[in-house]
Amino acid sequence: MWVCYCDYDGVVHDDAVYWSPRTGIYMRTQGRTLFEWLPILEELLAPYPNVKIVLSTSWVRARSFAFAKSQLTPALQSRVIGATFHNRETEKFLFDNMSRGSQVWADVQRRNPERWFAIDNDEHGWPDLCRDHLIKTDDRLGLSDPLVQHSIRKLLASF
Repeated sequence: MWVCYCDYDGVVHDDAVYWSPRTGIYMRTQGRTLFEWLPILEELLAPYPNVKIVLSTSWVRARSFAFAKSQLTPALQSRVIGATFHNRETEKFLFDNMSRGSQVWADVQRRNPERWFAIDNDEHGWPDLCRDHLIKTDDRLGLSDPLVQHSIRKLLASF
């Protein structure tokens, strides 16, 4: 099994996403929309039907796995096999105090995929042995960055 660990904010849309009780989820960056770069992810993964997705986004912890998954296109939803946060696997306090890289690494150890990579805008706290698996995105460009797209294509072609 091949796994893509996918963050949302700063990857499939701009990083400036917020929540308020009055307005719900909203984006602060003018001209940007939520999940606007999902078609890019679909296109990148299309030639590789065996690549599954594990959600490594705080949306799972903040809302729920079902809610986070439902935000994806049907094609991407069909690839989702889980999330890095599991109520039964990880104590919430412990998970919340782990770096994103540590959260992903813990899931890699649990899931034991044949191959894996992560797309994330947060490179802080990634264990050294995981850094080669991280495709770092820019907060404002995410998957719209041609260099990121090239890196993903190159990595997938090497699988």
